[in-house]
Amino acid sequence: MKYGIVIFPSKKLQDFANSYRKRYDPHYSLIPPHVTLVPTFEADEDKIKQTIKNLHEIAKNNSPFTLEIYKVKTFHPSSNKIYLAIKKEEKLTNLAENLNKEIFKNNNFAESYVPHITIGQKLSNPEHSDIVGQLTMMDVTHSDSIDRFHLLYQLDNDQWTTYETFHLGEDY
Repeated sequence: MKYGIVIFPSKKLQDFANSYRKRYDPHYSLIPPHVTLVPTFEADEDKIKQTIKNLHEIAKNNSPFTLEIYKVKTFHPSSNKIYLAIKKEEKLTNLAENLNKEIFKNNNFAESYVPHITIGQKLSNPEHSDIVGQLTMMDVTHSDSIDRFHLLYQLDNDQWTTYETFHLGEDY
């Protein structure tokens, strides 16, 4: 089965992101707006049970933090993905690094980690150019208090749903 680990922002920020995603993101109906901590991975039942134990330990050893959105950016030219950029936050980076390094043995993840909330992807070059030109001029500042992350799994219809939620700084 496919899994992933994400942070879901507040409803207010999700509503804002969805106002663009429903027009510019073909994955709009498959998963709510989120910040990816661990990209999609495969695991069987035994592996996921051990992973959940590790996730509880990592959650306990990481504390809540503030997520700050500060502008719209793009990964162009490597990808026509448009996203809400997140200010560098040590606790967020450490959490993502701990999850990837300890559980998934991905030691290079932190070097390439760009926390973001996707609002558009898989756009043609002209459409991407037009939309980015408009969105980068907007004021999109927003702050959220983050106190949890979620292990998701993918359903047969390609939608993602929560498997388990992990609260930062708490024992289970």
